[in-house]
Amino acid sequence: MSMEHNTPDTDLPNEGDEHKEVLSKDELREQRMPKYRRIIKRTWLLIVAGIVGFFAFFVFLSFGDLPDTKELENPKSVLATEVIGIDGSVLGRFFIENRVKISYDSLSENVKQALVATEDARFFEHSGIDFRALARVFVKTILGGDKSGGGGSTITQQLSKLLFTDNASRHIVERAMQKFREWIISVQLERKYTKGEIMAMYLNKFDFLNDGDGIQAASEVYFGKPQSELTIEEAAMLVGMLKNPSLFNPVSQLKWKRDTTIHRREVVLFQMKNKGFISQVQYDSLRQVPYDGTTFKTKTHNDGPAQYFRGELSKKVQSILNKEQHRKPDGTKYNIYRDGLKIYTTIDPIIQNHMETALVDHMSDQQNKFNKHWKRKRKSPWDYKEKDTSDAEMRARKSKKARMIRESDRYQRMRITMMAEVTTAIEKENDGALLRPVDITRMLKEEKTGKEFAALLKKEYISKKMVKNYLATMKSDTWAAYKKQNEKFLLESKKAFDTPVKMKVFTYENRDFIKDTIMSPLDSLLYHHNFLQLGSLAVDPKSGYVKGWIGGINYRYFKYDHVTSDRQVGSTFKPFIYATAIDNLSISPCMEVYDRAQTIFPEEGQFGLLEPWTPANSDGKYSGELISLKDGLKKSLNTVSVNLMKKLGNVDLVVNLVNQLGIQSDKIPRSPSICLGASDLSVMDMSGAYTAFANKGQYTKPIYLLKIEDMNGKVIYSDQSIPQQAIAENKNYVMVEMLRYAAEGTVQYQHKLKTQLGGKTGTTNDYTDGWFMGITPNLVIGTWVGGDDRWIRFTTIGDGQGSRMARPYFGKVLELIEKDSLPGFGVDAEFEVPQGDIGIELDCEEYQRINQGIDINDPDEFNEEEEEEDEDDWG
Repeated sequence: MSMEHNTPDTDLPNEGDEHKEVLSKDELREQRMPKYRRIIKRTWLLIVAGIVGFFAFFVFLSFGDLPDTKELENPKSVLATEVIGIDGSVLGRFFIENRVKISYDSLSENVKQALVATEDARFFEHSGIDFRALARVFVKTILGGDKSGGGGSTITQQLSKLLFTDNASRHIVERAMQKFREWIISVQLERKYTKGEIMAMYLNKFDFLNDGDGIQAASEVYFGKPQSELTIEEAAMLVGMLKNPSLFNPVSQLKWKRDTTIHRREVVLFQMKNKGFISQVQYDSLRQVPYDGTTFKTKTHNDGPAQYFRGELSKKVQSILNKEQHRKPDGTKYNIYRDGLKIYTTIDPIIQNHMETALVDHMSDQQNKFNKHWKRKRKSPWDYKEKDTSDAEMRARKSKKARMIRESDRYQRMRITMMAEVTTAIEKENDGALLRPVDITRMLKEEKTGKEFAALLKKEYISKKMVKNYLATMKSDTWAAYKKQNEKFLLESKKAFDTPVKMKVFTYENRDFIKDTIMSPLDSLLYHHNFLQLGSLAVDPKSGYVKGWIGGINYRYFKYDHVTSDRQVGSTFKPFIYATAIDNLSISPCMEVYDRAQTIFPEEGQFGLLEPWTPANSDGKYSGELISLKDGLKKSLNTVSVNLMKKLGNVDLVVNLVNQLGIQSDKIPRSPSICLGASDLSVMDMSGAYTAFANKGQYTKPIYLLKIEDMNGKVIYSDQSIPQQAIAENKNYVMVEMLRYAAEGTVQYQHKLKTQLGGKTGTTNDYTDGWFMGITPNLVIGTWVGGDDRWIRFTTIGDGQGSRMARPYFGKVLELIEKDSLPGFGVDAEFEVPQGDIGIELDCEEYQRINQGIDINDPDEFNEEEEEEDEDDWG
């Protein structure tokens, strides 16, 4: 086949070409121009529409779920309330979230630099949105698929997310909407706050986990120090956690997480190096620093010093904040756990620490003696019975043991688990059903005897309405089922409380005060109840400031506060009798009386006795010899105190004095037995009263709360104590000399002290309570030691007297204070001597010379008619 037949003849026109015109390029361009114009116009329309739509979208969002101006100016944040000591240090916090507000100026420079270098390098340049960072993310991450391109969120955006938009949505559209909201809020935040305020708000708001709410708490939790003291590598670790505090957690149980955290810290350090905050040498060194977690410690309300004090403080503060005059401007109540208050107190952390140190030293020794004491008897304080132990007391011990079981968490959990269903059923059938354990016991006894309700009504322990409810419950259809289940519960609970299990208990054997053991729940209740307790208060007698507060031996295991609870005070009350006699009768401490039985008869004085009263000395013996008042006080002879009470002629003079010393009159029995210490008073009462002896006769009410401020520094409440003259200064100085004579030599010798001091011991019947009230020119320390119940005690005076149980603690506290050279507590300080003539003879030799031939025990030598003319003789 010839090739020419396959080759088209290009010189020949195609069929139909003769009908077309050949157009030039210009003519073609002109022909297509309308089409181009339409495309360009539509493109611009799309661009404009996109821009308008973009802004319209943001306008739409601005009317949506966004915070208003008020919310932006006052973003919600749960802040811990800080308890501040007299030196400005933080004693502890009350919190739901352990968050403390830290200002930008107070932020660690290391934290600031690590944060900016890692999270937002242009933080101080942009206005909430970093468009350069967004462009980088778009090009590198979205288009280029480079995951190392970094994020585009600024610190301001992260703050807006924490405060207003963190809804953790997984839907892509919702996440996009959330991101747009963040942008809007970020711009608004930038207009409302400075850069420093934004940074501080972000770090304060972030949750670092493990009760590390905010940078301050996180620093304390993970490194055991305030954030201002963080080192570079420590700051880098915390800033590294901002990306994901769960993943990058240095105290995770998982090793790979801990390793990841160290690597994340290295990334932060690398960024700090790149941004010029640290050098290459620093980077190479810091990246090698290990973190072993030894400084990690979660925070609770029980952490820190003065735990008993803070427990009582919270009650007082909440009581104050409930009053209308101490509420917020809008009338709502402040919340001690959420509103970031600052509570300024009088507690001196140094004195508090010394008191807590002395507590462990003294009480571990006392407990060791106590345990050996009862081991020798081969009995428990719960079972021991002496000749004068009544059946009523033995029943009380048994009842207390049962109550301890019922009130325990273990018992309550078992009761809820086993009794909830039948309880609900019987309550549905009878709205007035009373189903406490005591109610069940009463109804069961009534079924058995038919006399229980009548006996309880007679004693007025129950009302007729309660009886009606009891009877209705007992007649209900579900009562039989309830009794059956209750019987099963009692058997199961008894078995549970008698079965040994692994548990942790209190101990003095280590400084954590916890040990692992195997013990039955019942034995653990008795074990803990057999610990002796201590309550002590240190007060500045001039200002009334409470410097230290010990409410018990360990707040974790023993919550009951023994500073505010009443106990019989014993002979520590006797100085009030002496002070009343000296103040009213101007008698000298050198005056002598016979140490022999003293009787107050029914018709004698204004005591209102119905029969003669003749108390004996504590040992039941009388020397029969003359003894001076100051020796009578030192030896705590009851005969001398009764003698003085007889001379006073009534109880009211004593009651009036102690009332001026801050003790409520209704706490003092109208009986001459008060001269032996029959009153029940608290350590707070006694410490306050003794301030007068140390402060020239002026009573200064103890205070421990100075002021409360809100989170912005506005004072909500304030308090001060004003001294009031209760005892004439010259008469009070006589008491100071007597108290010094009673205690100074012994305490100074035993503890090698230089401080001037005085005091009085106290011991109650059966050695149940041991007291020592000590005074110095700058400090009053009241101390009580004993068991939570009367039978938790020593049984001999050798161990159970106040001079053994309480006085050594006072000496140990002063010993620590002297060694510390505490400012404001000078060992050279002296009790101030009144100017001029005191008017009462303190020199006993001179007194004896002046009063030779006068029988001070003859009633005719001492009566009101002759008091004025014989004043010099008695002085």
